[in-house]
Amino acid sequence: MLTLDAQSISQQYLHRIMLGSIAPRPIAFVSTIDKEGNPNLSPFSFFNAFGVNPGTLIFSPSRRGRDNTTKHTFENLLEIPEAVINVVTYDMVQQMSLASCEFPKGVNEFLKAGFTSLASEKVRPFRVKESPVQYECKVREIIQTGDGPGAGNLVICDILLVHINETVLDEKNEINQEKIDLVGRMGGDFYVRTNQAARFVVPKPVSSNGIGIDVLPETIRHSIYLTGNDLGQLGNLSTFPDDEIIQKYRSDHSFIQLYLSDKEGYFRHIQAMIREGKAMDALTNLLAFCV
Repeated sequence: MLTLDAQSISQQYLHRIMLGSIAPRPIAFVSTIDKEGNPNLSPFSFFNAFGVNPGTLIFSPSRRGRDNTTKHTFENLLEIPEAVINVVTYDMVQQMSLASCEFPKGVNEFLKAGFTSLASEKVRPFRVKESPVQYECKVREIIQTGDGPGAGNLVICDILLVHINETVLDEKNEINQEKIDLVGRMGGDFYVRTNQAARFVVPKPVSSNGIGIDVLPETIRHSIYLTGNDLGQLGNLSTFPDDEIIQKYRSDHSFIQLYLSDKEGYFRHIQAMIREGKAMDALTNLLAFCV
């Protein structure tokens, strides 16, 4: 058995060990707002429920390991100590991953990741319409566990209101676990799904920010054939394809014929490309024929 001294190994290695072994972790998709009224939306898997009297949720927007800076969520909470904690389901997980990009301060992740903002009733931050359960919370206390790289900031939240989409409830108004289809975080790029499918991969945005769903052409954003997960993977691309490559696709007669004769079949092909990890090829194809 490998035994590690947690005080002497690197923080990065300890972090990877913890993420790989303390799993699956629920995901808090946290909405905050700054004093100027700019919304922020970001996921955190250092999160759980810690009591019901009062209802208490705690998540931790940790200090960045590489440069010891703090996240916009943490900074917003110091200004406006209110939050909405939205749960994450399989249908929205790719968009959630896009929202985890470190966009500059002031960028609206609701727009970047293609989510719908809903006004809350008791707090100022917005709710995520696509999430089936939304907790409006007031921050009771923030405990900083340290001031060095990787240190946690425990945000202790009191639940004020709970909003539940009735589609995930059973006849007793309890959460139906099959209907809600939650996801959990594991180590690396791995997630788990709380139905029959056990594990899947969501590539984590690391080196660069995704272009965002909001900059995709309207015909693609509002396509009746593409799902939120499809758009999330297109929005996670770091660049648009070159115009020269798009023109080459336009000269492919097989795609032209498929697009003109069987639009549903064409989009099934696009979705297959996305699910095979060929999101750039899929976007190139869409820009060639759908714009």
